[in-house]
Amino acid sequence: MLKVGVLALQGAVAEHLKCIEKAGAIPVTVKKTEQLADLDGIILPGGESTTIGRLMNLYGFIGGLKAFHEEGKPIFGTCAGMILLAKEIEGERPHLGLMDINVERNAFGRQIDSFEAELMIPGVAVNFPAVFIRAPYVKETYGEARILAKYNQKTVAVEQGTLLATAFHPELTDDPRIHAYFIEMVKKAKQRRLLVK
Repeated sequence: MLKVGVLALQGAVAEHLKCIEKAGAIPVTVKKTEQLADLDGIILPGGESTTIGRLMNLYGFIGGLKAFHEEGKPIFGTCAGMILLAKEIEGERPHLGLMDINVERNAFGRQIDSFEAELMIPGVAVNFPAVFIRAPYVKETYGEARILAKYNQKTVAVEQGTLLATAFHPELTDDPRIHAYFIEMVKKAKQRRLLVK
């Protein structure tokens, strides 16, 4: 069975673990870089991107996750996780710098401006109940990045090879379709790695 971790340095970890289980994989709480070797995929949750980035640096996750990506193992970033994956962040230095996107933090306002919107995500979900909390958005995609969904003309979901990112929080709904989509990515990536071996 596939093992999918959730980086547990800060943010909405428990909710992601439930969604992973619902979508048919084994959820793993990740607090140490040594755990990465045993995983097939990982989720970078929402939270405060600057804080998570600093903790990732402190505990060796920057190098660890870059190596994880180079091995062909999928990474899914939600909200702050999207910011962590981006190659460019408005007014900030990138953290992992893996995804061909330029993002803007808090693009939809502050915590009190949080909202829910139904999104059409072709190939993933029709009418997905997306929860936006101090959400970023993708100002620009280039290279290999592909737009999956927009809200009010702003790009809020993107994909690039084994990378997936959403500006919203899919774990805060009872709808596991985006997690199921990611786990399908993880499954295909594992099959590819086994073929190469």
